[in-house]
Amino acid sequence: MDFRIGIDLGGTNTEVILLDGNSQELFRASIPTARDNYTATLRDIAGLVADAETAAGQGNLPVGVGIPGTVSSQTGSVENANSTWLNGQPFQKDLSARLGRSVKITNDANCLAVSEATDGAGRGYDVVFAGIIGTGCGAGIACQGRP
Repeated sequence: MDFRIGIDLGGTNTEVILLDGNSQELFRASIPTARDNYTATLRDIAGLVADAETAAGQGNLPVGVGIPGTVSSQTGSVENANSTWLNGQPFQKDLSARLGRSVKITNDANCLAVSEATDGAGRGYDVVFAGIIGTGCGAGIACQGRP
């Protein structure tokens, strides 16, 4: 079966979801975010991925992470995250090394916009705008299902 894992790294909680090839939820778990602790954030995400892979009964699944900031295409470091302990860190590189595979990381509000454009209330629309008001605030836009 075709599985994928998504991580939502929030300012308050970090959540994992395991989806099948039809975008059906098979597993979900949430833990408090290890605020102000970069090493613990990497450890906790690796633990959530392991839990999802146990639920799937297979390992080395694709992983995507939504973060409250962006990864600089020039430096590879996180910028403008309200989870300030991520700023300046090579989060994508470090998490990929920790998990032993390539990991995709993008802005969480863009993740929300793409999700709504492809599987949610915005399906069928060319442009979808999504706003997040939580521990931090942000917005994303999807054009034809892409951030």
